[in-house]
Amino acid sequence: MPVAYVVRAGLVESVHLGHVVGLDGHGARVVAVGEPDVTFFPRSSLKPLQAAAMLRAGLDLDGPLLALAAASHSGEPAHLDGVRGILEDAGLGVDDLQNTPGLPLDPDAAGRWQAADRPPSALAQNCSGKHSAMLATCRVAGWDTATYLDPGHRLQRAVRTTVEDLTGVPVTHTAVDGCGAPLFSSTPAGLARAFARIATAPPDTPEGRVAAALRAHPWWVAGTGRDVVRLAAAVPGLIAKDGAEGVFAAALPDGRAMALKILDGSRRPVRAVVAAALRALGVDGPELAAAGYTAVLGHGAPVGSVEPTLGGPAAG
Repeated sequence: MPVAYVVRAGLVESVHLGHVVGLDGHGARVVAVGEPDVTFFPRSSLKPLQAAAMLRAGLDLDGPLLALAAASHSGEPAHLDGVRGILEDAGLGVDDLQNTPGLPLDPDAAGRWQAADRPPSALAQNCSGKHSAMLATCRVAGWDTATYLDPGHRLQRAVRTTVEDLTGVPVTHTAVDGCGAPLFSSTPAGLARAFARIATAPPDTPEGRVAAALRAHPWWVAGTGRDVVRLAAAVPGLIAKDGAEGVFAAALPDGRAMALKILDGSRRPVRAVVAAALRALGVDGPELAAAGYTAVLGHGAPVGSVEPTLGGPAAG
């Protein structure tokens, strides 16, 4: 099902297909495009659920560092300092990280990293916040840290249980994510349901603590200029998390929630479709319109835009 058109000078140039689901505050579907119940991999949009699982297992983080545990961070200096801090507080070091080495996502940070002749590293890779928190959880719970990425490890079994609990969907497929951690399947509807449960959870629960961290510290979840940060600034109270291959999920404190999967894996239409889904859920305003606008450029100037099929075109 088309979810967005790429329009250049009034002509449709490309079409993005996908699945979109939006839930009202009672969990009823008010948006359903494509197949909301199809099995898929939510990728890094699962990180808030993984963070909740770690808190359930005894991890004691809050504030920016808990947001970092649920992050796909840009590798800016404060992100890397935060990862080091989580590890040091657990009596661990950067060498204990087992995520795939990478460069910072932020172009400026990546440029400085390479100018210093530093190779790709687990610290700089965008999932190091999650991995440092996983290691810290193992240390608190008394679990082995050397095998924390094994799907049969007690940590990963706890994550799987939490994913199934919050989504209401059995995990039917397990894979290895880009960072090396186990990746559990769900559905777009299940992911939206999980975000609604996190966003509405009492503040003293693991889920409520995750929601508070995401809400108060969106920069730590992503980084400068990222979609998560822009949308959180546009919609007060929103919790949001992006994922690779065109995945995005978000929820409001009253339980309204949405999830998106772009079938070709492109990030290009994500902002526009997320904004359209939020408008369909009753959220509106110039800030959301601006956050959802994605220009199509010709010779460096806007000559069109990405137009969501849901709820009419995004405003420029």
